[in-house]
Amino acid sequence: MSALPGGIDRHAYLDVAPLQPGDRVAMITPSGPGRADRVAQAIRHYRDWGLDVTLGAHVLEPHPPRAPYLAGADAGRRSDLVEAWLDPEIAAVVSLGGGYGAMRLLDEIDWVQMAAAAIRPDGRPKLLTGSSDITALHEAFRFHIGGPTLFCPMAGNQVFLDSEIIRRDVHRWLFEPWRGGRIAGPRTAVLAPGTARGRITGGCLALLTGSLGSPESLGADHDGILILEDVAEEIYRLDGFLLALERSGRLDAATAVALGSWQECTPVEGLRPLMDEFFGARGIPVLWEVGFGHDPNAISVPLNVDGLLIADADDPRIEVTGPRGSEQAP
Repeated sequence: MSALPGGIDRHAYLDVAPLQPGDRVAMITPSGPGRADRVAQAIRHYRDWGLDVTLGAHVLEPHPPRAPYLAGADAGRRSDLVEAWLDPEIAAVVSLGGGYGAMRLLDEIDWVQMAAAAIRPDGRPKLLTGSSDITALHEAFRFHIGGPTLFCPMAGNQVFLDSEIIRRDVHRWLFEPWRGGRIAGPRTAVLAPGTARGRITGGCLALLTGSLGSPESLGADHDGILILEDVAEEIYRLDGFLLALERSGRLDAATAVALGSWQECTPVEGLRPLMDEFFGARGIPVLWEVGFGHDPNAISVPLNVDGLLIADADDPRIEVTGPRGSEQAP
């Protein structure tokens, strides 16, 4: 069953697009500081797509004196997230940036209330978007709410503003149904061959490791296709992160693994051997350099939906399929 007890269908976007022109979306900064010029550009792009954009009240709030890495106080960032999600007129909550800070919001949120507000008046679930530090929210939304989310470049990040490739790809996942959607960057390659189905989960490796021991990490819904990426990390830290996930059982729950971009991770020549060590002999299909994450032209990945990972040298990719048996006849 894809629908949870509360009526949230994690496969609701297979045949109906998450958004349509005229929908209202809320832009927030759950993590690091935003910049007024980038926020203005983000609003313009989303309005050019025909969306009605509202802005969280604390998006440009000054950071706390102790913490210049935060976009205002935790209470303000949390209230922007919760108020946007609880607003029945909001179709999607769009993260303007990452950095650090989303995990600080989780423990004071009333998740029962959030789950009760997850269905729009037209019956579709609301959508959360973002990547990097927003991994913490994706994990929490999967565990506490159960709906689909979109791991995609943030609307106020420079890569979104600079890359037409990114904007086209984000637009595709927002305005087109997800069934049959293809996830593969131009450098996607096979690390271990094979084919496997499963729920797509994961995100930024450091955030997944940082949440170990939390309620979200102890959930029983980690099986399936695990996506992993990171940015600006030394190899010894990536090694430690992967080891922590392995010891927690998260890697054992994976039916397949998709490795995204490892932008600015060093030394570069050690990345592939490290991934080979952890994944090459696990007996599951593994894709390398799929292109999601912090790549300058990063692609988007739907989360908490079922997909098919095909690690075949001729056409390596992930396809969004929905649960087994839900495929439409040609």
